[in-house]
Amino acid sequence: MFSLFYGLWKYIFSKTEFHVLILGIDKAGKTTLLEKLKAIYSNLEGLPPDRIVPTVGLNIGRIEASNAKLVFWDLGGQIGLRTIWEKYYDEAHAIIYVIDAACPARFEDSKSALEKILRHEDLQGAPLLILANKQDLTGAVSVEEVARYLDLKELDERLYMFEAVSAYDGMGIKGAVDWLVEVMERSKRTEALRARAGVNGRI
Repeated sequence: MFSLFYGLWKYIFSKTEFHVLILGIDKAGKTTLLEKLKAIYSNLEGLPPDRIVPTVGLNIGRIEASNAKLVFWDLGGQIGLRTIWEKYYDEAHAIIYVIDAACPARFEDSKSALEKILRHEDLQGAPLLILANKQDLTGAVSVEEVARYLDLKELDERLYMFEAVSAYDGMGIKGAVDWLVEVMERSKRTEALRARAGVNGRI
C-alpha cells in the first residue's frame, strides 16, 4: 500500500513545469485563448468571450497537459504595455504569439512586435508557437497567408510552428499545445534554464 501511495505521489509531483508567455498586440485574442485553455484542460468554465476585457498587466493560468504542468502568462498587448513584456522573458520556456487573422490591417504592427521579441537575447532559443487566431470569423486569412506575411527568416535555430486556431470555439488549440509541450521537453532553452537553476532532469 505504501509503495502505491508513493508511486502516486511521485507521479503527481514529478511533472515538469513550464512557463509559457502568451504575447501579441491588443485585441489578438490572448485572454480568450487563456480562458479556452483553462476550459479545455481543467474542466472549468472559462470566462465567456463577451465578458473578457482588455488585459492591463498580467493574467496567469495553470493547466496540466501531456504529463506536464504549464503556467501561462498572458500579457497586455497595448503599445504602452509592451514595454513590460521583457520583464518576463528570462524565465520563459516558450512563447505563444497570437495574431488576429481576421484583421490584416494590423499585421504590420503584429509583425513589428514579434520581430522585437525574437531579437531579445533573454528569449534566445525559446520555442515559438504562432497562432493565426479567429479562424471562426468569415474574413480570417489562412495560416499560410499569415506565415507568408510574417516572412520569418533567421530564428537562431529556434523551434517554431504556425497553427490556425479559434480561441472562441477551441479549434486547433489542443494539437498546438501538444506540439509545444513536446518541443519544450527537448529544447535547448529548457536545458539552459535547468542548468541555471541547478536542476538535473526536471525543472
